[in-house]
Amino acid sequence: MKHIKTNKLLISFFTFIIIAFFTGCKTAPQLNAGEGYVNVQGGKIWYRILGEGKQTPILMLHGGPGGTSRSFYQFASLGKDRPVIIFDQLGSGRSDHHTDTALLTIENFVEQVAALKTSLKLKEFYLHGHSWGTALALEYYLKYPTGIKAIIFNSPYFSTSLWKADADTLISTLPDSIQLAIKTGEQSHDFESAEYKNANEIFSKNFGIRKTRLTSELDTATYQSNKFIYNYMWGPTEFTATGTLINYDRVQSLKTIKVPTLFITGEFDEARPATVKYFQQLVPNARYVMIEGAGHGTMHDNKSQNLTAIKTFLDDVDLQ
Repeated sequence: MKHIKTNKLLISFFTFIIIAFFTGCKTAPQLNAGEGYVNVQGGKIWYRILGEGKQTPILMLHGGPGGTSRSFYQFASLGKDRPVIIFDQLGSGRSDHHTDTALLTIENFVEQVAALKTSLKLKEFYLHGHSWGTALALEYYLKYPTGIKAIIFNSPYFSTSLWKADADTLISTLPDSIQLAIKTGEQSHDFESAEYKNANEIFSKNFGIRKTRLTSELDTATYQSNKFIYNYMWGPTEFTATGTLINYDRVQSLKTIKVPTLFITGEFDEARPATVKYFQQLVPNARYVMIEGAGHGTMHDNKSQNLTAIKTFLDDVDLQ
């Protein structure tokens, strides 16, 4: 009788293990490399999965607003360890384009991320944002924290007033003629003058992408960023905010983050190191990495160091 009871217990145990295994497979399927579309309010968003590594996937949110995910191809090698999920936010890149300002709200962008997460059945994942994508990552975390294992804020933007103050500090290091062109343009609201456009190019070369923008054989998109969205939500240039985000500020919300967090910025980033260090101090036990020689386009100016910072952080959190 003891042997019979023992056998029954063993059968029950293994049955439980098998059921649990297949149940887990249904709720968190292995992500396969490829691309597709997800329906959201206002149209469809395009996504792509790079790599089929078995570790926890990472979902990447691009900058803008109105930018594209194309810079994230520089992180494709992370796919050896884990699926890297990139997508174009509605209105730009390979996603459906539109000029409906009613859709251009933070809430709608958050719901796009939620729709993609649901469609891919992500049970647990890392969240990475770059520039405007860091604000979107924070907003998503504040509303939907479940399943987020850790967050990476790369060249973060959380406050328009702080961003503008940083821009003013950086502008003060440029030649007087460039400073005057920017001041004149902002006072007259003439953002199309040759002087203002030239000043914008000088600013971008110093603090945006300082070296050559890297390309990828994976990037075959013909659609670029959406200037209409950028102008409506932000403004004409990185240093002039006139859009709906003009009063945006979520800095104090950083204190509520409960997951491991990494802050990354470039040595010459528009998101200045001093400001990003301040952000880091607001998040318990957060890490900070400065990418040497890089501007805002850290993945272009110093790809290897940017990749190492991300990979090291993810590997460490994986072991926790």
